[in-house]
Amino acid sequence: MTQPHAPRSQLRTHSVFNQSEPLSGINLFSADRVLKDAVSRNGGDAHQGHLSAFGARVGSAEVQEWGRQANENPPKFKPFDRYGHRIDEVEFHPAYHQLMRAGLEAGVSAAAWNTDTAPHTLHSALLMLMGHADAGVCCPMSMTYACVPALRHASWAGDWIRGATASAYDPAMKPMAEKAGLTIGMAMTEKQGGSDVRANETRAVSIGGDEVELTGHKWFCSAPMSDGFLTLAYEGDGENAALSCFLVPRWRPDGTRNTIEIQRLKDKLGDRSNASSEIEYHGAYARRVGEPGRGVRTIIDMVNHTRLDCLAGSAGLIRTASFHAIWHADRRTAFQRRLIDQPLMREVLAELAMEAEAAMALAFRVAHAFDKMASDPNEAALARILTPIAKYWICKRAPYLVYEAMEAHGGAGFVEESPLPRMFRQSPLNAIWEGSGNVIALDTLRALSRDPESREALLAYLARGKGQNAALDALIGRIEASLAGGIGEADARRFSEEAALALSALALMDAGLDAASDAFLARRIASQSTTLGAGHGQIDTEKLIERGRLAV
Repeated sequence: MTQPHAPRSQLRTHSVFNQSEPLSGINLFSADRVLKDAVSRNGGDAHQGHLSAFGARVGSAEVQEWGRQANENPPKFKPFDRYGHRIDEVEFHPAYHQLMRAGLEAGVSAAAWNTDTAPHTLHSALLMLMGHADAGVCCPMSMTYACVPALRHASWAGDWIRGATASAYDPAMKPMAEKAGLTIGMAMTEKQGGSDVRANETRAVSIGGDEVELTGHKWFCSAPMSDGFLTLAYEGDGENAALSCFLVPRWRPDGTRNTIEIQRLKDKLGDRSNASSEIEYHGAYARRVGEPGRGVRTIIDMVNHTRLDCLAGSAGLIRTASFHAIWHADRRTAFQRRLIDQPLMREVLAELAMEAEAAMALAFRVAHAFDKMASDPNEAALARILTPIAKYWICKRAPYLVYEAMEAHGGAGFVEESPLPRMFRQSPLNAIWEGSGNVIALDTLRALSRDPESREALLAYLARGKGQNAALDALIGRIEASLAGGIGEADARRFSEEAALALSALALMDAGLDAASDAFLARRIASQSTTLGAGHGQIDTEKLIERGRLAV
């Protein structure tokens, strides 16, 4: 029987059948056992109601449509008004503002700072859910969340922190004191330096106390319509010059526009709903955050939290891709059988579900360490070393795994009406942002060499996994030997990958996810295969796929 208001399926030359249906109108929290269980395991049961309400919102056809519209209508740079006045504004499609309002009012940026119960577990879950609708808006939300620990270094920043944690969206171009809620961006890298921020050339000239004027450029400034930007600049002359951290507001204290000039918007591979820009400071007003000359030390608090978001966002993307692939395979037939019933496809989908489970388990283990680091020195030490290792691996896996989900859809997954191309374009971003693979792997080595507490915490954590699986024992043994013998820069990626594999297996084992942990041990560790469906060892495809399905 034809459903009311349904599109026509009986056409002149053929009937339309054997097609999947859109994945919308589903509560993407309540229906996702992987996400629900991860939140519960890590102390977030008190947040289940809030997350369920947000899951229903982001899974609705309306919000899913906003995500499509915001990406098909990217932001536009407006350097001048109609009369020639310099305004340096960015114009967004209305759908972008709807997405921003939905996420900020749900607490994607603020919730972690407004609860004492599993705060970063809650934040990570909210971020993942927001990513189901649109990953682009997660960038300004992530930076606004992550700015809080950095701003706490400034005694004068209380109003900025209150605005960033207000769970409100106010897109109006007006001074901070007149707004219901604030967003905070960051502008760190320069053309000549990239990740090497000590190569920056932006200069700060004191105008009294902690107030300065900045002159220089920034190669990447994401979300340039934010209310303020954390940035790095040198103070002093010659040998006395030192890199400090500053907050640059959009408005000067006298109510005039600050001299932050947008040069152009970046034409990016993905993340197209969000604006990223190149900017110049022309005597821009700013205030120092933290101690003079301690800019990197101050900003690292923000960087660590954005790295948590990178790995959590990529884990959420992998999970999204996996349930889209299973959804399609359940509803499509080829060669007289459903895709889901074909043995080779089942192997691929089971391993895709396993990878999603592993990424989610490891991401929430890191979030749990963030939750406990203020009260537990061991968890604080683990957070410092787990974060770069998990970011390295999870973000590296995302492009390949999203591609495999796209391939499971066939040609229907390659066309722009499908959400898969947008996911695929998005998938490399988190591996680049806040430290590309080499930078993160080298940061892992630096943490191990300079932070003995993190080194010992990692060794103790790995030791808990011994005696349960021969292949895992061998892998842990190689990691221990590497740490004992010293790891050269050229081996940083190898070590990071081996550590991530062991930590992923342990996260699955600790979570009691037997089917996923057994499959991960067999395929990723014993077989040492990273291609879906190509490893040795039996895996329980039925349990893995059933677990990976949305419960609808």
